[in-house]
Amino acid sequence: MNYHPPRYIAIEGPIRVGKSSLARLLAERLRGRLIHDTETNPFLRDFYDETPGAALRTQMYFLLERFRQLRDIDPRTLRAPVVCDYLFEKDKLFAYINLSDDELKIYDGYYELLRQQLATPDLVIYLQATPNVLKERIARKARQMGSQVETTISQRYLEEVARAYEHFFFHYKASHLLVVNTTEIDFVERPADLEELLARLSQPVKGTQYYLPLGSSPAEE
Repeated sequence: MNYHPPRYIAIEGPIRVGKSSLARLLAERLRGRLIHDTETNPFLRDFYDETPGAALRTQMYFLLERFRQLRDIDPRTLRAPVVCDYLFEKDKLFAYINLSDDELKIYDGYYELLRQQLATPDLVIYLQATPNVLKERIARKARQMGSQVETTISQRYLEEVARAYEHFFFHYKASHLLVVNTTEIDFVERPADLEELLARLSQPVKGTQYYLPLGSSPAEE
């Protein structure tokens, strides 16, 4: 049987794990269309400052913007691959971390209505890193961008997000899944790391598999 590479790839993981960088590099190599998660949320600073009501406003803004970006994707008719640096389901993951029970009653209705209108990726790449590594990358990004908004994120919140991702992807079965631990990997600064991953993606990913660089064989579930 001939192998048909995935046409719709989503890359997911906690903040500053490297999703956007990998998505950009992958889209360039595959000559595909790149979709970036929106980062211009007018309610985000209030959310980080824990302003009352900001969590729901922030989450609903993200939900609608992400839906607008993804609603026209149909893997069956794509002329070129699509690489997206997020999975739509991540919106609900963060909603359950950030919203109260009453707020979730409002959110869930909108989420279910929008999700059923979207395609599911052929392949999801889940990037992992420890909370300490994420904190270091957040600080480095803040220095590069001259912004301190993300540096207000607490270690406790990062740990909660990391646990939520682990739980979500432990049960994820909607599409093929490749799990990549990025703690010792740098796709931007070390081209060899990127080449190894691209070589892995030239082969089928079935079910849930774990990417082990340097010649190791991926495990399966």
